Amino acid sequence: MNKKTVVATLYLKNGVVIKGEKDYTKVGDPLEICKFYNDNGFDKIIILDIFENEIEQEKNIRVIKQVNKQIDIKVCAGNTQTQLSDVKKYLYAGCVEVIFNGQKPISLNAAIEASKNYSKDIVVVAANSVDFIFKQKDIMNRCFHEVIIKNKELIELVENTISIPYIVCVGEIEVDYIVRILRHENVRGICVDYTYSKELDVMKLKNQLVQNNIRMDNYEPELHWDDLKKNSDKMVPVIVQDYRNDEVLMLAYMNKEAFNATIASGKMTYWSRSRNELWVKGETSGHFQYVKSLTADCDFDTILAKVSQIGAACHTGNRTCFFNNIIKKEYVEKSPIRALDSIYKSIKDFRDNASDRVENELLLDSGTDEILQNVGEKFINILLSYKSIDETNFKIEMSDFLCKIMILMVEKGVTWEDIIKEMSSK
Repeated sequence: MNKKTVVATLYLKNGVVIKGEKDYTKVGDPLEICKFYNDNGFDKIIILDIFENEIEQEKNIRVIKQVNKQIDIKVCAGNTQTQLSDVKKYLYAGCVEVIFNGQKPISLNAAIEASKNYSKDIVVVAANSVDFIFKQKDIMNRCFHEVIIKNKELIELVENTISIPYIVCVGEIEVDYIVRILRHENVRGICVDYTYSKELDVMKLKNQLVQNNIRMDNYEPELHWDDLKKNSDKMVPVIVQDYRNDEVLMLAYMNKEAFNATIASGKMTYWSRSRNELWVKGETSGHFQYVKSLTADCDFDTILAKVSQIGAACHTGNRTCFFNNIIKKEYVEKSPIRALDSIYKSIKDFRDNASDRVENELLLDSGTDEILQNVGEKFINILLSYKSIDETNFKIEMSDFLCKIMILMVEKGVTWEDIIKEMSSK
């Protein structure tokens, strides 16, 4: 049985989350909501782009782009009648899938064209009528990656008519009901909208479904508590790192109960030796640590946890518990990404807070055309002189070129993290 998923849906209008397609009541900030979904066990987010004009859509697109920079799970976006011209906008904003309204001929045709021009793997289609499913079954099997159905009465029809996976929208979170849905072979998962998922404990739901023999896309540990070596207190120390930048945040301890609770909840849970009780990090402060990975060391006596840290890790209010210097020797940063990121931040600071002007800062003020021309000239120089220059000069030319590229990146709002994320998805 393939792993089943839990998908969240939200409606975006004029840059904020609203209650529904026709209910424009503002609900909240899309970045905060999507970060919450990302950390709390959802496997994908479908963003429905609601707009009345191009200005509103552009604002929504910018928000979707920001969302994709901040989260790691898949994002699928579309509007009430997604057209082919919209596809590039959503893909450019970082979405891995685009949803089309199969009931609208213009959107259905766009879905077919998108499958041809891009890949069927990006095409998700909403299908909500018996007539549509019967008439379009051949096209659906050939051109679409996934189908979304809102009408649960269509489940048996979809199951017996098309072979591609489908997601069923549910209006209530009742475990037995969801189990019955997920036991259908081609059902890929369930979808809930914001009004239901706001208070939904997705990890708890997934664990309940696993207990009903439904294989979910959640944590399946390769090592168990009995595989680890404990200290004299029958505990294991845990070193905690920020999963984005590897910053060491804190050290704590787990017993068996804390270990199992961490895996079940997706939130870092420890045993407090001073209070002699189980301790969910962030339960009182709101500074939760959401699990990204747990790894045992070579001796199986220490755990390295990589987490998404909300707020400060330290009780003092510091981001990390490790801030009291003992000794410190200056060194040259050799990590490529950290070095590039440091220069990128410097260029951005020059642009935003410039006082003393140097070449790069002047270039920032010169406009896009001159920036592009400068980058092009540097690149051509490298190509023309590659065979004639020695290694030292080549390094100088390349470093200068990368600096100019970063100026272009700053102007476009693209970070090295964005670039690495894009390269990792190839």
